[in-house]
Order: sequence, then structure tokens, then C-alpha cells
Amino acid sequence: MSDPGPDHAFMREALAQAETGIYRTWPNPSVGAVVVADGAIIGRGTTARPGGPHAEVTALREAGDGARGATLYVTLEPCNHYGRTPPCVDAILAAGIARVVVAGGDPHPQVAGAGLARLREAGVALTLGVEEAAAETLNAGFLSLQRRDRPFLRLKLAASIDGRTAMASGESQWITGPEARQDVQRWRARSPVLLTGVGTVLADDPRLTIRPEALPELDDTDRAALAERPHHRVVLDRHLRTPPTAQLFSTPGVVLFHGPEADPARAKALEDAGATLVALSAAEAAAPFDAAGAWCAARDLGDVLLECGPTLAAAALSQNAVDELLLYQAPMLLGADARPLAALTLTTLAEAKRFTLFEHRQIGADLRLRLRYSADPTRF
Repeated sequence: MSDPGPDHAFMREALAQAETGIYRTWPNPSVGAVVVADGAIIGRGTTARPGGPHAEVTALREAGDGARGATLYVTLEPCNHYGRTPPCVDAILAAGIARVVVAGGDPHPQVAGAGLARLREAGVALTLGVEEAAAETLNAGFLSLQRRDRPFLRLKLAASIDGRTAMASGESQWITGPEARQDVQRWRARSPVLLTGVGTVLADDPRLTIRPEALPELDDTDRAALAERPHHRVVLDRHLRTPPTAQLFSTPGVVLFHGPEADPARAKALEDAGATLVALSAAEAAAPFDAAGAWCAARDLGDVLLECGPTLAAAALSQNAVDELLLYQAPMLLGADARPLAALTLTTLAEAKRFTLFEHRQIGADLRLRLRYSADPTRF
């Protein structure tokens, strides 16, 4: 049995395994596992595409007979039910694992403590909560669906160090460097929903596509999984101002949320262009993030990447729809007349939207900050 001292180091290895599966496991969480005997890793595993083996099974197979009496580190509670694959707990017990270290529990109704209970009843030693925060961050979308019945919304913004996103004329290409733009492709690739507003569509005419060729780290399995996974471009467009000729329609998967005042003729033209239209009531259209979240949750879409301008960013922040801020900050100053990061109108410091910084990393010449909305620490 492993000394508990290195538990965090071995769990970080399991988390690194889980990171390698983030593009392929949807709608399942990406889980990593390592088997450790005599202080050394003898088996590694990552959750395969749906229908393939889970991380624990792959790690145990690699460990072979060495798994008997060893410790298994896994980033999410092992399952104890039959789905597309047999229960992972069966494999753990059959392998003779003596101790299981788990980063966090799985709130899915078919798991929700049942896997841990069975291991405990079988006499397997359990250690829980090791590197739990990192494990939850990795699968935030899956966990959000299970706990809140709504997706995890990540707002991506790029700004200068004085918090400006474009010149007063609208010129913004490019504030950040090529490495940062490539990194955005990674976040798009792991998000089955890209959300934007009609203002961005009219101003930039974006495709909002994933470009796998821009990500050399993807293997053939990742590329195949991305090709098969739903990829929705959702536009909040109350009055259906999106042009039927927009580049969005170059690939399928465009969804337009509109209000009751939308013109039927425009609706027909957009449907002919390939859009799926979702009608909202006047109240829903005024605060559309809840409706968009419910639409995503009904389709098991847990990760939403919001790419938009300052007006919609301000609306998302004002409506407390943002769970995480993904901010790329370029080492330049754009001046007082340039466009702001978010067009919020606040009068007192007490009204400030406060975030907690939990990760910062240099990406090329730019700085990538990840911040969690901290007004309500229990919200996720």
C-alpha cells in the first residue's frame, strides 16, 4: 500500500491523463487513472470514446498482475452500474486493488456514491478529495449539468493591459498573438457550444469553426471524435438580424434564439439557409442566457464558450450567467477611446463584479488568465 505522502503527485499524474481525453469523451467526463505499486506507476489510463473502456480499466490492464495489492488513483468516482461498459468497480475488485484514491465524487444519479460504497464494503481502503479542485475544473461542464441542470458558461475575452478590446473604429485584428489564437481553438474544440450575439455576427462575420489542423497535438482518435461530436454555433438574435449569407452557414449547426417580434419572412429565409430557430417569449428574450442554458442541458451539452463583444459580455455578467472568465491579455495599451472589455454601467465599488484568479499562464507574448466568478462561492 502506498504511503499517503505522494498522493497529490500521483493524482496530478492521473489528472494529466484525464487532460489527454478532453476532446474525445463527450458526453462522458474525461477521467484519468494511474496504478501505483512500490512507489512507481505501473499502469495508466484515460477514458476512451463512448463505448470504449474507462480510465480505470485501461490502467488496470496495463498494470496486469502488478495491480494486486497496489493503489489506484482516479480523478472521478468509479462507476458501479452497467452502461455501455461494465462497472469499473468490478474491474477494481477483480484486480485486487488494495487502496483507491479519488479526487472527487460523481454526482450522476447512476453513480452518486454507489461506487465508493461498494469499494468500502469490499474492504478497499479509500482516500477522497485529493486534488479535488483541479478535477472539478477539468470536468466543469459535466458536473454543472449533474448538479445544476445547466451548462458551464465560459466567457472568452481578449484585451490590452488597459482593458480594451478594439480601437474606437472597431479595429481589433489582432490584439493577441498567434499562440493565443491557437489556444482559443483548443477551448473551442472542447466546447460543443459556441455562443455569440448578433452584434458580433454583423461586425465580424465569423465562422466560429473548429480548425483541427491548427492543433498539431490532436491524434486521429481526437480528430474522429471532434468530427462526430455536435458543434453548435448559437446566436442570440432577438430580431433575427443575422444575414442568411453569413459565413456561419458555411457549416451546419447554427441555432438562432429570437424574440416574438421577429419577422416571419426573415425566419423562413434563415431556416432555408440552414438555421435552427428557437423562439423565446419577451421575458426570455430580455434575459436569454437561462433559456439558452436550458436548451443546452436538454441536449447534454455541458460546456458553452461565449465569444462576444462588450455589450453581450456586459449582459452575461449582469445576469450572473458567467461561471468562468477566460481572459487573454496582450502587452499593449490601446488608450481611453478604445472599446471596453465589457460595457457595464456601475456607479459604486460595491457593484463591482468580482472574480477569483485560479490560473495564469503565458501564451506566446500574451497572458492567459482564468477567473471564477466569486459573487456566490456556492454556485458551482
